[in-house]
This record gives sequence, C-alpha cells and structure tokens, in this order.
Amino acid sequence: MSPRNSVLETRHTRRRILDRSLAIASAEGLEGLTIGRLATDLGMSKAGVLGHFGTKETLQLAVVDAAAELFNEEVPQRVRDVPLGLPRLRALCEAWVSHLERGVLPGGCFFTAAATEFDGREGPVRDAIAGLNTLWQRDLRLHVQRAIAAGDLPGDTDPDQFIYDIVGIMLALNHFQQLQHDPLATSRARRALTRLLPA
Repeated sequence: MSPRNSVLETRHTRRRILDRSLAIASAEGLEGLTIGRLATDLGMSKAGVLGHFGTKETLQLAVVDAAAELFNEEVPQRVRDVPLGLPRLRALCEAWVSHLERGVLPGGCFFTAAATEFDGREGPVRDAIAGLNTLWQRDLRLHVQRAIAAGDLPGDTDPDQFIYDIVGIMLALNHFQQLQHDPLATSRARRALTRLLPA
C-alpha cells in the first residue's frame, strides 16, 4: 500500500470510528463508549480502535468535535445565505427543529444529552461541551441584537432572555420527542418559536 493510500485508509477508519461513536453517544451517552463495544460493532481489534485515539477521554473529545461539525453542517451552513438578523434567526431555529425532526442521530440532540451527562462534572470533556454551547448561544445572540437594531424586535428586548427562551423550546422539543415520543413535539416547537419570532 502506498503512503498516500495508507493515510486515506487511516482517515477512513477514524471516520468510521467517530461516526459509530457519535451514534452510540447520542443515545447512550459519552460514558457509554467503550473500546470493546466499538471494536465489536466495527469488526476491529481493540488495539486497532485504541490506536486512533489513545485514551477514552481523547475519543470522547473527538466525538464532541464530530458532533459540532455535524451540527454546523445541519444548521448554520444550511442557512448561510439567509439575511442576517431576524430572518437568519428564524431560519436557524427552523433548521435546528428540522435536524431533530429528521432523526439525524438516533438519540436526538447530542448536545442536550451530553450537557445533561456532564453538567455536574469537571474536566476537559465538560469544558468542551460547555464551550461549544456558549459559542452557539453567542451566535444566536448576535442575530437577536441585529434584529433589535433593525427594529424587527422591540427595543426593550432582553437578548439573554430571548436566547434562554429559544434554548428552552429546543430542550423541550428534545425531551418530548425522545422521552415522550410525542408525535406533535416538532409542531409544538414550531408554534412556540413562531410566537417568539414574529413574521
């Protein structure tokens, strides 16, 4: 095998491990990831899986990064051509709902599950999850502020409260969809967002 093919094969194998890890972690949590489970699922040796990441924590951090990449493709990138401010905010929220509605991951929203799993802990994995959530909320807040400046939202709108309400709706959507199997969960989320984000 040529060096180039070897590098491509290594990348492909790493991607397979991450894709399977992300699916497991979305449904069973990051602590549900074990080298043995992944090796069995992927038809690899434990040493083969471990060789790509070294430690369980390194694997968990790589899965968090993979989840962020997937979310970026599914939500912000899908609406990158929508005008900034309220139109972009509406489009981001709809793409977010659609991401969950289509069941892209078997466990629903990866970051909702991961945040619940790690919110009372300390360490690099918890910090990575918290940091990505903070960045996402910062991006949403910028669009709220643009909408206020443009007069599309009332001047006395509290951006932090607004983001709190959006995140609350999305947490509720994930809860009712995943735990309650409510077939009306996405339509209820859309109605709540419509009340919050005027046409």
